[in-house]
Amino acid sequence: MREPSRPTTDPATETFLAHRNLLFTVAYELLGSAADAEDVLQETWLRWADVDLATVRERRAYLVRITTRQALSRLRTLRRRRESYVGPWLPEPLLTAPDVADDVELAESVSMAMLLVMETLAPTERAVFVLREVFDLAYDEIAAAVGKRPDAVRQIAHRARAHVSARRPRGAVSPGETHGVLAAFRRAVETGDVSGLLGVLAPDVVLLTDGGGVVRAATAPVAGAGTVAAVLGRIPAAAELRPVRVNGFPALVVLLDGTIDTVLAVRIDDGLVTGLYAVRNPDKLSRLERETAVSRGFPLPPRAQ
Repeated sequence: MREPSRPTTDPATETFLAHRNLLFTVAYELLGSAADAEDVLQETWLRWADVDLATVRERRAYLVRITTRQALSRLRTLRRRRESYVGPWLPEPLLTAPDVADDVELAESVSMAMLLVMETLAPTERAVFVLREVFDLAYDEIAAAVGKRPDAVRQIAHRARAHVSARRPRGAVSPGETHGVLAAFRRAVETGDVSGLLGVLAPDVVLLTDGGGVVRAATAPVAGAGTVAAVLGRIPAAAELRPVRVNGFPALVVLLDGTIDTVLAVRIDDGLVTGLYAVRNPDKLSRLERETAVSRGFPLPPRAQ
């Protein structure tokens, strides 16, 4: 995104930059696309630059409101485009700093597994869930952002929470546990140890491969430990599997001749890999060259139940 060109002494610019990481995270969690989140931030800035700051009581909330509205509008358009996407659609992976894992709720919310769960929500439900459960906003603030009454937002939040709870990973998995399982997975793939691979894959594991119609990839989910292991066995022996942190959790980058070919993220339940997310679409791999800052913003006071 092109940064605002105003001097940093300008109050509007200073406020926007102070909350930029928060606003990016809101947009990314709603869209699952860093490129589209950056576009939303550009649109947010253009609208924010025209606001009379003297009329704004709470600048952070106002910026979140603008960002949410722009992201919701874009999400509805993206939903229609994704209906014609070639093969499984996966979120754009982000290379994140290790300290993201320190905020457990943030790390879970940007994980590939959770972003895919949130894809099953309607746009307004997704916005309400993200703003309430991840960013702890009050119902009246969310209502202003999504154009609903606070009582309606409460009902949407309850419905969305139940929907996500039924589909999220069965137990909280620490990045440390993920790292251990992923290390065993990596060794098995690198050494061609089929038995070791089957030892870390759940019997009903599902592999989703996103090539976007640009590169070779399975156009349907691959299910079952034996079938998934066979697909993974096709990774060239010359490939380098490099450990990284993607979307808050340990993951692997597959490099061929020093070039990023695939990002492999995992979902773990009860100590076994139940989901593998292989992003191969080159248009989604640009964020793997540098860390992307994600944040829930400044601490908020405890919310009322």
